[in-house]
Amino acid sequence: MSLSAVLSADGPSPTPSESGTPRVPTLQDAHESATNAAGWVEQNWSTWLAIGLRVLLILVIATVLRVVVRRAITKLVDRMSRTGQAVDGSGLGGLLVNVERRRQRSQAIGSVLRSVASFLILGTAALMILGTFQINLAPLLASAGVAGVAIGFGARNLVTDFLSGVFMILEDQYGVGDTVDAGVASGEVIEVGLRVTKLRGDSGEIWYVRNGEVKRIGNLSQGWATAGVDVTVRSDEDLERVKATLTGVAEKMTKEEPWNELLWSAIEVLGLDSVLLDSMVVRVSAKTMPGKSLTVERELRWRIKRAFDATGIRIVGGATALEDAPAADPTAGMAAPSVYSSTISPQSMAASPLPPSTTK
Repeated sequence: MSLSAVLSADGPSPTPSESGTPRVPTLQDAHESATNAAGWVEQNWSTWLAIGLRVLLILVIATVLRVVVRRAITKLVDRMSRTGQAVDGSGLGGLLVNVERRRQRSQAIGSVLRSVASFLILGTAALMILGTFQINLAPLLASAGVAGVAIGFGARNLVTDFLSGVFMILEDQYGVGDTVDAGVASGEVIEVGLRVTKLRGDSGEIWYVRNGEVKRIGNLSQGWATAGVDVTVRSDEDLERVKATLTGVAEKMTKEEPWNELLWSAIEVLGLDSVLLDSMVVRVSAKTMPGKSLTVERELRWRIKRAFDATGIRIVGGATALEDAPAADPTAGMAAPSVYSSTISPQSMAASPLPPSTTK
């Protein structure tokens, strides 16, 4: 058989234009693709449905648990706030309770606890969802562990400050408006944070104190303050007259405005604090509103001085001099003139050198 016969038997040869034309998918090809897709879906739909239901179940459980925990924290904080108001059944105890301050502290505590609870619950749910999709969590957890250790070593001061701030708020050690002595700085608290506390000093400066650096703190605004005045008088003064004068000043000041609100107890004359040879100290004390002790002390000193001047009682201080002591002789400290100062005195003549003898 010749070559031409073979070519003619196979059919016409394709032209270059026919070989370069892209093949158009036919209806049969589309039917085969749809069949394959339907088969794949039919084989895997149960797996995808199980994964979806598992993810939905995790989200529902996490949401419900988050709502329950947040409500439990809110009720716990509210109960703490209500029970904290029964600190003391006396009238003074009622004045010491600051409802607005306790409300703000409760809100801060509740906000921190709710944020921590939400982070833990949602973070755990996210990890469980990733595990549902067959994602290997071992590298992620290992990396998170290494990163946590590195952050723990590098930011240990930050963690210390945060934990100290949380416990300061929980224990109500101080609040906005309190006057505190933090050791490193002192002043009025203008802002309380979980990491830094802001204080305004006596000169108007603002101190930023890290909570982790506070080793001890003295709150001058909780409970009450004590106003104490030491009155130093002469040792020969009549004690009964001094006590009567101080008692009259105390009774008059207690009844006047606005001192009757600042004074939370009667002004007491405690008695002699010390007795010296030329003076004696009488102690006067009273409980005042927190932060008002200096104001009460200044007013009390003012009134005591005016009352003592009116009754003729003299206030002394430090080393006192005797009133009728004779004036010291200015020449008493001078040395007596020496007999050697006169050239004709026997002592001076005896001490004079002998004249040299002359030889002839």
